[in-house]
Parts: sequence; structure tokens; C-alpha cells
Amino acid sequence: MNRIKAYAASEAGGSFEPFEFDAGELGEEQVEIKVHSCGICHSDLSMRNNDWMMTDYPFVGGHEAVGEIIAAGSRVKGVEVGDQVGLGWNSGSCGHCVHCIAGYQIMCSELEQTIVNRHGGFADRVRCHWSWAIKLPESMDMLKAGPLFCGGITVFNPFYQYDVSPLARVGVIGIGGLGHLALKFADKWGCDVTAFSSNPDKAKELKAMGADRVVNSRDDAELEKVKGKLDLILSTVNVPLNWDLFIEALAPKGKLHLLGATPDPVPVGMLQVIQQKSVSATATGSPSVVAKMLEFCARHDIETTTETFPMSQINEAFEHLESGKARYRIVLENDF
Repeated sequence: MNRIKAYAASEAGGSFEPFEFDAGELGEEQVEIKVHSCGICHSDLSMRNNDWMMTDYPFVGGHEAVGEIIAAGSRVKGVEVGDQVGLGWNSGSCGHCVHCIAGYQIMCSELEQTIVNRHGGFADRVRCHWSWAIKLPESMDMLKAGPLFCGGITVFNPFYQYDVSPLARVGVIGIGGLGHLALKFADKWGCDVTAFSSNPDKAKELKAMGADRVVNSRDDAELEKVKGKLDLILSTVNVPLNWDLFIEALAPKGKLHLLGATPDPVPVGMLQVIQQKSVSATATGSPSVVAKMLEFCARHDIETTTETFPMSQINEAFEHLESGKARYRIVLENDF
């Protein structure tokens, strides 16, 4: 029972191959989840390629896993065997530091990350601390739920943390795996929504997702038209842009919030932000916020737009991701 079947890459950029490992005894506060399906995030690609210089090999990725709890340690609370749950980027925290006590577990200095220094959800089973196994609403499609646990919470967290007004004017840069969910959240939050996309041909599709208007993110003249109009801009891209124009697009007290890991610094001049504008960033979200996001999705019928591959076709799925053709998140369905 302790041996877990998985797919692992043995080197940077390598293919995923069948792999088994001994998970050892289940911890007293751990649960074991039988993986139903697991989303592929761009972070999985970065980790496989060791882009962040912190990958251990063999590498078993997967941090958007959903499934059923099949075993629970003696000190597990809040969840039980038989519950359908999801697991995201984080899989454990200390529970006693000032951040954990305040409900900001993602700031815990002992935070355990699901695919860093341990094996993730590209497997038949995955483990985590009970507090990070979040129950799914009964109405939620398990094949659609996985990407919410990383891509979804990443874009939902700013709305919750900053108490965004339903009257706010919100912009979203980059309408991909994260951005398409940001559009759906902003729309159902009640906001006026501007989608910034480098592909104007997607305008009709983006409006169907909740955008009130679509602006070409590579056209400086179009960006000038929204100068001073937006209260919050969420950037989901990992490429450099004309940041000056996006900061100028903010209204007084507006916020440019970075969610994509841009390779270069974002230059900010004091005079650009003197009207109490700001540049900020967050990563994923704490368990309580994940649970609130799932409730929000269930209440408003929000689903991830996905493409599904059997887990045995994991390499084909990664090639599809790298091609940039994914619309908009890829989910691997367990076929072990």
C-alpha cells in the first residue's frame, strides 16, 4: 500500500516515464488521496526544466490534484476517508506560527510545497497535511476542479485579500490558463472587466467569459485609451511589457498586481505612483481562501475551460502546453 505509481522526469527537460516509490508510513496528520485527475500548470513545466534551480530528480510534478481520501492518520481533523478533495501548490504548514494562526499559511516559514523536495500528483496517489486537503462542493465536476487549486486560487486571492469592490474596474493582462479564470471571477464579482490580450481574434470568446471590452496589450495607442480608468490590473503574463502604460492605466489609488513571474524587474518611478498607486503581488492562497473560492465557483457556476488527456499521455500533454495551444488548462485523468 505504501508504494505509489507515478510519472517522473529523471533530468531537466526530460520525458516523464513510469516510476514507483515507497511513500513510507502515513503521518498522523496526513491524508492519502487517490488521484482522480491532476491539472498541468506552467509551474510544472518550469520545475521539470529546473528553470528555478530547485528541482530534485526524479521529479514527479502535479499540484492541481483532485480525488478521494482513502486513508487518514490518527490525528486528522476536518476531513475523513471518502471525502472528495483537492490539493494545490502547498501541502503542509507548521500551524503554530503567527502567520498560520492569522490564517496566512502561505507565509509560513515551514511551508511545504507539493512538488518541491517531495513527489506530487502525477501519480495514482498523493499525500498532504489534512489542512491542505480542501473539500470539493458536491456539484463540482472533478475533471474541471483541479486547475482551481493553483491557477484559480492565484487569481481569486487578490479579490479576497484586497476586498475588491463589485463596482471596481478591473483589467486582466494575458488571457491564458490564469487569465481566463480571472475574467470569470471578475465578471461574477460584479466588476467592469477589461481584457488585455495580444490576440484580438479572441475578442468574442473573451467577452463570452466576462470581459466587457478587449484591448490589444501590444498596441500602445489602444492602451492610451484606458489611461487613468482602472482600479485593479491583474497581470498573469511572464513576459516584459510596456509597464509604464499599464501603470498609467490605473486610476488614483489603483493597483497593478503581478501574478505571472516576469523575468525582468518591473520599473516603477515615484512620480508614476504618487497618486497612491501601487505595484503588488501574491501567490496562491491559504486553505480558508481556497474553500471560499470553491464556494464562489459553485454558487456562480464557474468552471475552468479545460482539455483532458489520459495521464499515460503526459508527455503529449506537456508538448501541447509548450506549444502554447492549450485552451485553457490541461487536465490529466488517472488511468493507472
